[in-house]
Amino acid sequence: MRREFTIWALGVLLCASALNAAVLATVNGNTITSDEVNRVLLEGTQGRFDSLPADKQNELRQRIIEGMVAQQLVFEDAKKAGILESKEFKSEYQTLSERMRAQLAAKVWEQQQFEGIKVDPKEVKAYFDANADEFIDKEKIHARHILVKTEAEADAVIKSLKGLGGDKLKGEFITQAKSKSMGPSAAKGGDLGYFPRGQMVPSFNDAAFSMKEGTISVEPVQSQFGYHVIYLEDKVPAKKMGFDEVKNFIEQRLKMDKFKAYMEKKMSGLKAKAKITYSK
Repeated sequence: MRREFTIWALGVLLCASALNAAVLATVNGNTITSDEVNRVLLEGTQGRFDSLPADKQNELRQRIIEGMVAQQLVFEDAKKAGILESKEFKSEYQTLSERMRAQLAAKVWEQQQFEGIKVDPKEVKAYFDANADEFIDKEKIHARHILVKTEAEADAVIKSLKGLGGDKLKGEFITQAKSKSMGPSAAKGGDLGYFPRGQMVPSFNDAAFSMKEGTISVEPVQSQFGYHVIYLEDKVPAKKMGFDEVKNFIEQRLKMDKFKAYMEKKMSGLKAKAKITYSK
């Protein structure tokens, strides 16, 4: 399926998980939750976070968490130093508060306008019938990897796993991934989860998609990150998605299209009634 989520649409999905937000870190009693981190990731990647490779997602998420920890530590130190009572802080805070009030009001107003847009279920079904080929779930694989610095290290890993198969191979691979891999997925036994063709770097992608389930790469796979030994856990063939699987996505897409048209008309009307001058 074409990934055409808008930042707003992805934001709705992330916000929906807020009730189940997990605590990712605690700094002197102040918590940093998965919901807070997701919001930063959403804004920082302009809604494209879910299209990044699994390793990159893990690396970026950890950097955001560490950054938020550092921010909380600096804030606490600033409080102790009396920054919150300084004239400079109060002046900047007042200016920022006024700006944020206008931005928040605009955000809530826009959300209310969006919620007022309705999509007829018949429109959703008609779109699906006319564009069924658009909704194809791509072929996916579930892979693990062990990432090391040198080709010699990768060769040694492959040699140590030679002759193993089935659960023994998988178990030993996971054990070695945890102890030897320098990738962010090491703690999870090198698990990269399911991903479609083209999401990983070319050399990794080509090697992984050419493998059989339950096997490892026979040669080290080089990338800009180092040398990979890959274990292919599962393959899921491409398939056409049913209407029930995609109807919510279609509804949101059609709603967004209507919303854009509505907003263009609304803004034209507001501008026509307003007195606007531009400085040269």
